[in-house]
Amino acid sequence: GVLLGSLKMRWYEPVAVKVIKKGAIPKHVAFIMDGNRRYAQKNVIERRVGHRHGFTKLKQALEWCLYLGIEVVTVYAFSIENFKRSQAEVSELMTLAKEKFEEMLPEEGFMKQKGICVRVLGAIHLLPQDVQESMAKVVSQTYNNKNAILNVCFPYTSTEEINHAAVSIVEGVSQGSLQVDDVNENLFEKCLYTAECPRPDLLIRTSGEIRLSDFLLWQTMDTRLCFMSVLWPELSLWDLLWNILLYQRDTATQLLTGVISKQDTLQTKDSQERINQFLLSRRQAHIAYLKQFL
Repeated sequence: GVLLGSLKMRWYEPVAVKVIKKGAIPKHVAFIMDGNRRYAQKNVIERRVGHRHGFTKLKQALEWCLYLGIEVVTVYAFSIENFKRSQAEVSELMTLAKEKFEEMLPEEGFMKQKGICVRVLGAIHLLPQDVQESMAKVVSQTYNNKNAILNVCFPYTSTEEINHAAVSIVEGVSQGSLQVDDVNENLFEKCLYTAECPRPDLLIRTSGEIRLSDFLLWQTMDTRLCFMSVLWPELSLWDLLWNILLYQRDTATQLLTGVISKQDTLQTKDSQERINQFLLSRRQAHIAYLKQFL
């Protein structure tokens, strides 16, 4: 194999990547990492070992994305609905998450070396205290990394995210920080957890399920959706390249037919100032929440 940094590839894989990179590369790719439990059953291993294989695959997929030049990766790591699973499995996943967050911390670690900014999106107050502490350290220590962004949705549902944004805006209006006329689609999107990232260009779900399972429902209105039968721990570079090829085909078609268009709503200067101040105060409140764990 060929060793490119820490990424080991078969000799012909860099050639395939080079060909793919001649076309449009998505800026933002999202993954629904489904199939860890089925992978464990298929390979007759313990469920927690299946989840470990899933985390290992996440790191490998992130390396592939970086090598391809993808700037933002968003992963559905844990749904709020997963709290309904057995207490034993939830406990296993929380222990594993804490362990994996702590692996991201060392100065010589993968996130620092690759310059990856880690963001944790979701109802983080629902997490155990020790997991929140590990998560806050990673978010804080990688905050200024500029090469790429890893959004870890944990614990997350799109329903909760949309509700959180709506409640925040209602509070802003009732407290006088915003006026009713300030409220529009653009403001709403800026109140979502993903506000600082472009919408996903490509979403990949493994394990054969053909549904979004309450993941990025607002953000994926124009996203190319790819549903694969392969289980998450079995995902290969070729699976990723194939889906990027399909994305490139779709993008070329949209450019030819003029489908791609973006419209911004114009705001008055006063309105924009109010919105900027409101968003800044939300950001500061989030940072203050994280700092209590440092």
